[in-house]
Amino acid sequence: MIAIEDKTIGAVWQEAVARSGSAPFLITPGSAPLSYSEIAAQVDRAEAVLRKAGYGPGHRAALCLGNEASHYVLRLAMNRLGLSIVPINPDYRPGELAYVLDDSAVVLAVIAPEHEVLFRAAVEEASNILNISVLDGDLHVDPAPTAPTDAAITPQTEASLLYTSGTTGNPKGCILSHEYELMVGDSYARIGPPVALGPGDRIFNPLPAFHVNAGVLTFFAAMQVGAAMIQPARFSASSWWADVAETGATVFHYLGVVISVLMTNKTAGKEVLGDLRFGLGGGVEPALHVAFERRYGLPLIEIWGMTEMCRMLHMEAEPRLIETRAMGRARKGLEVQVWDETGAPLPPDTPGEMVLRHSEETPRKGFFSGYLNKKEATVEAWRGGWFHTGDTVEMSSDGVITFVDRKKNIIRRAGENIAAAEVENTLAEHEAVEAVAVVAVPDKTREEEVLACIVLAPGHAATEATARSIFDAAFAQMAYYKPPGWIRFVEALPVTGTQKVQKHRLFPEGEDPFAGAFDLRALKRRGQPG
Repeated sequence: MIAIEDKTIGAVWQEAVARSGSAPFLITPGSAPLSYSEIAAQVDRAEAVLRKAGYGPGHRAALCLGNEASHYVLRLAMNRLGLSIVPINPDYRPGELAYVLDDSAVVLAVIAPEHEVLFRAAVEEASNILNISVLDGDLHVDPAPTAPTDAAITPQTEASLLYTSGTTGNPKGCILSHEYELMVGDSYARIGPPVALGPGDRIFNPLPAFHVNAGVLTFFAAMQVGAAMIQPARFSASSWWADVAETGATVFHYLGVVISVLMTNKTAGKEVLGDLRFGLGGGVEPALHVAFERRYGLPLIEIWGMTEMCRMLHMEAEPRLIETRAMGRARKGLEVQVWDETGAPLPPDTPGEMVLRHSEETPRKGFFSGYLNKKEATVEAWRGGWFHTGDTVEMSSDGVITFVDRKKNIIRRAGENIAAAEVENTLAEHEAVEAVAVVAVPDKTREEEVLACIVLAPGHAATEATARSIFDAAFAQMAYYKPPGWIRFVEALPVTGTQKVQKHRLFPEGEDPFAGAFDLRALKRRGQPG
């Protein structure tokens, strides 16, 4: 038998259709399930349209279609032709999208009608020339602006390009191969009890299709075991339990914020669970984890993954240590060490940076192929022959890995990674800002929130009106979740002799970071500014 990593997505999809044809594959709450065979027919039609228009190997196509079946239909059709997809976050502002369109050099964008204004505005700012197809019914595309290459489609062919927050500013494009994506799905499918996915499972994933969790991990796991994937448009606490019941979900995916919101419903108990067997996710507060399992009797399996490597760590084996932030153990094909700042392995129960590799012989197998147009960043991430995650963890003597903190200058807010440097660069453009440092602060609902410490330029007052002006300017340029939820005006920032900000000294021991800060969290809502 050919190993999964030696196949292409097209080959595995063909096998899945032959094996599971009439079984449900993609489900949207409120709509009839679509079977493997029905999706296959749509894939064939889309592939024929794209092929006739001259698209093929060497081309990238942006997709901005929401959590719709069309996103996955086009993904499969494009991957079979050798195209790479670039999933787009619809909450981007035009400038942010223009950067991605230029950096990725996409030749085609297939978008939902509601995103046309955003894309037209972004194209005006971008230098890249591309075709835009508004999907409102059947697929229609203009001829490809460049000819495809004659490269063969192999397991190493780029399947998608996912952008993740960079620590120094603009997002980085993670190149994901056919091998990577199939191995990610296979790793989920191979988790033992109580996970043990099978053909009868229906996986409810409320996370966006443009993220690796839903768009790669869940999608390819479901495909490989003959399960169904359920996707609502987005997470909704008001319809969650009704959607779970209606779709017959047996599994659900969560972030910490999902569990936090679900637990605010004090009336729901085990009677709402239906066919659910377990939840799978990361970032739930230990006290909330214990309370959820006590109320519902349903295990929440904590995992860890990132776009660069999503063959998850998973904490499914007992004891699961749910009163801690335990998130898994190393295994064959995923080696883990904890290093200090010099690159030396640390003893058990000592905090340090988590580094990963597949094995000594093939360290990068199943990892991302590199950062697009950022060779030096790729080399830096793999220094010493191990991938540097930027996460601080501890590993016990028996191999349990427990999350401690993020080493990277990244803020994790409700499942979105936010680069502090990107927010700082945007805030610094405002006339009232002389200096700024952005850090993560705890948030009961969203895990972390963005706090900006700002030194005002002369002539500007430390008032709520000034804070709102700074926020509004950032909100107009950045996706809604990135601007600061808190702004605190300070007299000065602690710096080194070389004028590097020492963020660990922003708040002396015991000082409340929120003291005197303006709370702007209620302004961080979806939708274009104005």
